[in-house]
Amino acid sequence: MSPRFEELDWQETPIGEVSLRQRRHPVSGEDVYEVKLGDEFLMSSLFTAGEIALAELGLAELPDTALDVAVGGLGLGHTARAALDDPRVRRLTVIDALAEVIGWHQRGLVPLGAGLASDSRCRLVHGDFFAMAAGAGGLDPAEPDLRFHAILLDVDHSPREVLHPRHAALYRPPGLRALAGHLRPGGVFALWSNDPPDEQFVSALTEVFAESAAHVVEFTHPLQGGTSANTVYVAGTRTGTR
Repeated sequence: MSPRFEELDWQETPIGEVSLRQRRHPVSGEDVYEVKLGDEFLMSSLFTAGEIALAELGLAELPDTALDVAVGGLGLGHTARAALDDPRVRRLTVIDALAEVIGWHQRGLVPLGAGLASDSRCRLVHGDFFAMAAGAGGLDPAEPDLRFHAILLDVDHSPREVLHPRHAALYRPPGLRALAGHLRPGGVFALWSNDPPDEQFVSALTEVFAESAAHVVEFTHPLQGGTSANTVYVAGTRTGTR
């Protein structure tokens, strides 16, 4: 049995102190994994419905063909795992700004880590997704010209509540146009947000993409009771993808 609480790793990073914690749920007895930035909770294995839905909704209407997918933000790995569970995905590039987070997976400190790190379809890339999306060098340093069927992003809390001020540019039409340049024709961009649907961001998506939709993903809240919700935005580069 795991201890009631354990700090598995703590690192000083360019964005602040990042820690990985494991604790035992007092009711279910299950192990819960949490990531904190300073005193702020970034993610918890108790709440994964939105991260899984990001992959499922983002890939849902893509063609039945071998898919190349990019994920911005590794975290605890739930979006990446859900993408790899789709048998159409032949190649997954996961970009994270923190080498420490990638190390958690490579060292097997998080439950999904060993599976992701050992999957031949999956590459864990240390890089700044936002800078890469804004540039012409591509999202995969090994293949700068690679274009993706889908780009799935889960880094900031929402388009309005960003972890770093320079991230905000991506959520405006010029940033979205640059990101869309990394998609294949007919490709899809999907974004996780902790906030309710944001009409201003929907308008920005509409200006750049052929179609877009905001999906509300509800899930049971194991601590407070009742339900909570995330938003998954899905935007397609051609009519018929949403």
